[in-house]
Amino acid sequence: MPKEIERKFLVKSGWQPEGAGDYIAQGYLARSDKAVVRVRIREGQAFLTVKSSVNGVTRQEYEYEVPLGDAEEMLRLCEGPCIEKHRYLLPAGDGRHLWEVDVFHGANEGLVVAEIELASEDEPFPRPEWLGEEVSSDARYFNCNLAEHPYSKWQRG
Repeated sequence: MPKEIERKFLVKSGWQPEGAGDYIAQGYLARSDKAVVRVRIREGQAFLTVKSSVNGVTRQEYEYEVPLGDAEEMLRLCEGPCIEKHRYLLPAGDGRHLWEVDVFHGANEGLVVAEIELASEDEPFPRPEWLGEEVSSDARYFNCNLAEHPYSKWQRG
C-alpha cells in the first residue's frame, strides 16, 4: 500500500525563492471523512490523486497520471476555488531529503509553507533557518481545506 509521511511547516518572512518554480493548479473532486480526490496540473503534466484522511503525518496516497485535457476539464468540476501556487524544490542539505516550498496565490495569497517527505514519522531531518512553526496536524493548512476556506478569509489577530 503506497503511503506518504510528510511534515509541513510555515516559512518565516524574509525567505525568497530562487528561480521560477513550478506553477501548480489543483482542485478537489470529492472529499469525505476517509479520503479526498485531487486533480493537479503541474508544468504540463496532470495527475489524479486519492489521499486518505490524515492520521498524524502518515496517510495512504495513490497517484495516477491522466491526460492534460481531461485534468483541465476535471478542474472545472471542482468545488471551491482552485489552489494556485508555485513550488520550489530545495535540497535539505543532508543529501537525502528535499524541501518543497509552496508559495500560494489567489485566495491563499500570503501563505508560504514547506513540506518534507520522510521514511518514518520520527526520522531526523535538517531544519533550515527559514523554517517556522510546524503545522502538520493543523487541518486549516491542508490543501483540501484551503480550497474550501482560503487563507485570505481567516481571522487573524
